[in-house]
Amino acid sequence: MFRVIETFSGIGSQAKALERIGAEYEIVSIADWDINAIIAYCMIHKGNINIAKYKNLEDDFIVSELEKYTLSLDGKKPINEKSFKSMPIELKRIIYTAIKETNNLVSITDIKGLDIPQDIDLFTYSFPCQDLSLCGCWHGNKSGISRDANNRSGMLWEVERILIEMNEAGRILPTFLLMENVTNILSKTHEKDFNDWKSTLEKLGYYNKVYRLNAKNFGIPQKRERAYMISVLCNNDENIILKVENYFKTHDLEGEEAKVLRKRQLKLKDILCLDYKNEKYKKEADLSKPNNTPSRRKIFEDNDILFNGKKINEIDVNTLTTKQDRNPNSGLIIYRNYARGKTNWRYLTPRECFKLMGFDEEDFEKVIKYNPSINRSRKLYSTEKLIKLAGNSIVVDVLEAVFRQIMDINNTIFIEQIK
Repeated sequence: MFRVIETFSGIGSQAKALERIGAEYEIVSIADWDINAIIAYCMIHKGNINIAKYKNLEDDFIVSELEKYTLSLDGKKPINEKSFKSMPIELKRIIYTAIKETNNLVSITDIKGLDIPQDIDLFTYSFPCQDLSLCGCWHGNKSGISRDANNRSGMLWEVERILIEMNEAGRILPTFLLMENVTNILSKTHEKDFNDWKSTLEKLGYYNKVYRLNAKNFGIPQKRERAYMISVLCNNDENIILKVENYFKTHDLEGEEAKVLRKRQLKLKDILCLDYKNEKYKKEADLSKPNNTPSRRKIFEDNDILFNGKKINEIDVNTLTTKQDRNPNSGLIIYRNYARGKTNWRYLTPRECFKLMGFDEEDFEKVIKYNPSINRSRKLYSTEKLIKLAGNSIVVDVLEAVFRQIMDINNTIFIEQIK
């Protein structure tokens, strides 16, 4: 059984990819502090949130337990006391149940080295990209992953802390680590800090392989290039290092190996939900039409038309971000339902965004099946929140190829060596 810990787990692309390649795996723990992701992860990977399982626990106990965690309503900052107190008890019970059912360690800042078991095969960390992305640089934010930046992307150093705590306690480190982030982490701007990180891992006994992988080469019609780093625990064994090094040389995911490991090739016709006789598709399309304002007319002029009302423009769309109501975005769909004050086009719907990240429609249905109230007038998941969950995720199909490599290395180098 391949034992995995997903930190910064989001909606669980890693678990989805492992499931899809038919791996025998166990998600030992996850870690995410965003309430939206906590609930969505549980719905996708556990099928439901059975609050009745904990019905014998008093409300006060549920509240006191949640107060021990560092939770967030937006994934950016901790929830404040006022917002937490105003949250309905039913929602608090849902959050508590989701945390327990997925063994969520919640905030990376609260995890200690001793919280990580010794028999972990894979530890994944897709820490926040906001302070690394080009968008952040355009807004004057160049702090990146600097150790003293005290920002969201600086959560990388919490991973370092956990691994060092494990090492100093004499605990066996995870066999594999997997990092995913924006490719700007590999730029000159962040080179020094990233080399610092790689050096730390080398001192801990890891061999690092860095990839720049684009979703369009793995069967998803999206131009989404991301940096991936597979770190293999070789413990400075020159024989193992040589074998691992040779493996990556002959199985380069930036080359033809991508075609070998790619299992499907989707086109936009497989992504777009254009059958408006389907009431769900129509409702989601209606909610994805913006107001007809000058800024939105500019968006229409500047972005790709994915469907012109008659024909799909079969292209690879621009990178799916956490927001479609922006310029640039991933593309627009002509949609003339003549709603007053609205455009005659729409953005991608949340369902389409989930599919562009490699998830199935069934996964999206699980998330929206149970949309709890956050207060008297607002549900937890809005169109914007759902798109953000997708945009913060990792393309499942790319992870499938990466995990096939990791499993192959594990089986051909480590397991064979034990034999």
